[in-house]
Amino acid sequence: MKKSTASLALALGTAVAISAVSVPAQAASKEKCYGVALAGQNDCAAGPGTSCAGTSKTDFQSNAWKLVPAGTCMDMDSKTSATGHGQLKAF
Repeated sequence: MKKSTASLALALGTAVAISAVSVPAQAASKEKCYGVALAGQNDCAAGPGTSCAGTSKTDFQSNAWKLVPAGTCMDMDSKTSATGHGQLKAF
């Protein structure tokens, strides 16, 4: 019975360790994309008079960003960007 308990503890410990490593890796595979969030759905940086996440006032606000998978930002539509696509910096 003790061997079974030790095996279970080892398995659970390993699962916890793997999940802890995965979170930073997932965050690293994301990028801030400006001009793609809909009103109230930004992740942060919405300019003066706002407190952060969920405070953008208009769709595709140029100074509000959304966290998106890395490498996809500049392919996403933005109705306010000069290029018609999301940007990696506020515009």
